[in-house]
Amino acid sequence: MHIVLDDTAMVAAGKGNVLASRLIHRAQAEAGWFLYAPACALVAADRIRPGTAEHLAALSGITVLELDLSAVLAVARETSWAPAHTRYAAEPTAERPNGSVIATTAPEAWRGQSVRLIDLGP
Repeated sequence: MHIVLDDTAMVAAGKGNVLASRLIHRAQAEAGWFLYAPACALVAADRIRPGTAEHLAALSGITVLELDLSAVLAVARETSWAPAHTRYAAEPTAERPNGSVIATTAPEAWRGQSVRLIDLGP
């Protein structure tokens, strides 16, 4: 299971959201579970809740996704970097032919977009 955390999911994890905590635990403890934190979304989360970036980056079960050239080109076309990098990170790749699921506490923000979601909201 490949899951990309958006900025809202990262903030929720920092606030102790039970569902986000379960995802993090699974990524650390179970084979086949992978969590990704796109760098642009990590910056946005840290601006909302300072310390989030350092905390999540220190967790062994989360892989921070940097901005490579392909990501830069995808993000440059959008007005908001965090969702653009998150959406790009969830797209299918050679390693993840089915793409990834986006974990969020704001599923309405993704309405109308062709992405799969996990709602971490209450």
